[in-house]
Amino acid sequence: MLDPMRLFPADASTRSVTARLYETVKNLPIISPHGHTDPRWFAEDGAFPNPTALFIQPDHYVFRMLYSQGISLESLGIPQNDGKQNADPREVWRVFAKNYYLFRGTPTRLWLDYAFENQFGLKERLNASNADHYYDAIAAELATPAFRPRALYEKFNIEVISTTDSPLDTLEYHKAIRTSGWKGKVLPTFRPDSVIDAEYAGFVQNIEKLGEITGENIGTYKGYLNALRSRREFFKSLGATATDHGHLTAMTADLDPSTAEALYGRILSGRSVPQEQEIFQAQMLTEMAGMSVEDGLTMQLHPGSVRNHNRLLYEQFGRDKGADIPSATEYTRNLRPLLNKYGNDPRLTFILFTLDETTYSRELAPLAGHYPALRLGPAWWFNDSPEGMMRFREQTTETAGFYNTVGFNDDTRAFLSIPARHDVARRIDCAFLGRLVAEHRLDEDEAFELIVDLTVNLAKKAYKL
Repeated sequence: MLDPMRLFPADASTRSVTARLYETVKNLPIISPHGHTDPRWFAEDGAFPNPTALFIQPDHYVFRMLYSQGISLESLGIPQNDGKQNADPREVWRVFAKNYYLFRGTPTRLWLDYAFENQFGLKERLNASNADHYYDAIAAELATPAFRPRALYEKFNIEVISTTDSPLDTLEYHKAIRTSGWKGKVLPTFRPDSVIDAEYAGFVQNIEKLGEITGENIGTYKGYLNALRSRREFFKSLGATATDHGHLTAMTADLDPSTAEALYGRILSGRSVPQEQEIFQAQMLTEMAGMSVEDGLTMQLHPGSVRNHNRLLYEQFGRDKGADIPSATEYTRNLRPLLNKYGNDPRLTFILFTLDETTYSRELAPLAGHYPALRLGPAWWFNDSPEGMMRFREQTTETAGFYNTVGFNDDTRAFLSIPARHDVARRIDCAFLGRLVAEHRLDEDEAFELIVDLTVNLAKKAYKL
């Protein structure tokens, strides 16, 4: 299924340079500084239960496509809020195989074919007639020690992987990993949305729990900020190097202390209106930037997703069920309060992501090409594709260059897709550099240096790894 020259340029001379570049980085270690794998996997190192639980149920790229064609999430065994999960794994796999054609031309197909062939030796395209053969072959491998999470981490040549964690998390699995004697590096990332976003389910109760955990008086704005500082320090003690923020917009604010205190009181009362909630989130982004200046944690912002768009699915299945939809996002004016306060401070590393590609050349690249604190995250989520990666390079390099970007991160819950995603990114970056060399816009020795930076060095530097 996998041609060794896949994703390389069709032009022979450009393809030659691309192939030579790829040979130098294809076996470099994977740096995965932002993702959503479960730390429990690595702490307990148990076998994955079955092929469906590994490939389908944790991967919203997979089940959202099936759902779009009328296949219910119940029939796919996606866990429901009430705990129900009754579908037979083999039957779910058969449904998946029968509908595998739906993924033609998508990056999901690239990732799945890569995993099937490279991890399980399955080289015939998945379909209804070979579904059981696939299932049995994968299930047999999952029962072996070679397919336990820690063994796969080492097989994939992962040097470090970061999870994304609630500020209220005990990080017990991270503690277990650190005390187990295993050499793998699995780091937490501080994601405070549940105690910053007033629309988050259980928001007031989450803040109350934050106060209980830290012993701070969350009834005051000062106590609330100190509680957040305390949790950041706790995350750092277990290896965290970054924070992450999933706000709808990139709006920031810089309120005077008395106004911020009064706004926090309204938010905590549960009587705030949407406009106040938006301003509070904007203020908290600036507060988080200030804390990153203090404690050195790299700050990431992932705006522009209207989350849980499908209310019916949200009520039945909860968050992150494939119903998050991109929205237009403005950065230049929205980020100005934060950048005026901290954007010139070299102690801050602030990584911006977007789902709105119209902002690449108009806003993001000019901002990152000016402010010392700013870096551009790679093409993300719906744009995590060969075309999306190429558009990112084409539209940002002319203004921001390469060294105001941070390499690639896979941002996934689907563990077996990680090496496939990094392979795609390496191939596209090689193709882009190969074209610059072929057009005499970049010397070949520079391209060979750059590709290593794009593959490992920029991510290590940005995330302080």
